[in-house]
Amino acid sequence: MYIIKVKGKAKIPDYIQLRDEQFVLIAYFRADRPLKKLEKYGLEGKEDALQNVINSLPFGKLQKLTI
Repeated sequence: MYIIKVKGKAKIPDYIQLRDEQFVLIAYFRADRPLKKLEKYGLEGKEDALQNVINSLPFGKLQKLTI
């Protein structure tokens, strides 16, 4: 799974995209409001780790999600 942080402009907030191994978009959510149903993506119980990754992620750089 891959993650990218997209910079918002003016009133549009920053967003996070989760993409699968073929780079197909599987989740799209606001950076300040992490996804609620993480079990759907195999990330249950990793909310704090995911938030730490989101906070340290540079804008516009696609990275492999390893938590």
